[in-house]
Amino acid sequence: MGTAGTRRPGRELWVEDPVGRRRMPDPVRTAAVRAVLLVSLTMISTMVAYFCSVTGSSLAFPMMLASVGGTVVSTWGVLDVWVTRQVWNQRNGVVSTPRSTARRLRRERRRARRQARREGRSSARSRPATPTQTRTPTPTRASASGTQQAGTHGEVAGARA
Repeated sequence: MGTAGTRRPGRELWVEDPVGRRRMPDPVRTAAVRAVLLVSLTMISTMVAYFCSVTGSSLAFPMMLASVGGTVVSTWGVLDVWVTRQVWNQRNGVVSTPRSTARRLRRERRRARRQARREGRSSARSRPATPTQTRTPTPTRASASGTQQAGTHGEVAGARA
């Protein structure tokens, strides 16, 4: 049994647990707080309108109109949270920590493809053009619609690569 002034060694007074989710960005949190306030005020005005109509008060109709308006504004507030979140994710991106092997392998394959493209471009730039590599238009030929079209690089009229 210890006294109030002594502490057991190795045991901390305050232990922080790791948070499972990251904190919301400031604009999204602001929109969410605004939406919660709007929804709560709308619910309060709806309850007041109900109680006024039950008691037969003359405030029943104005409170009912306020409830309908509050519903529209609350819907706007909730949609604002959704839109703000989407915009934030689109502008700033979602930071993810790749943990799976598949992501690492995909990244390595993308890196290899980019490197191969770079090497292909650099080798194409370094080679001088021979007479067979110059671009000359092919003779005019008829397409399926019957019109004459000129093609280059030996492509078929109307076909896409």
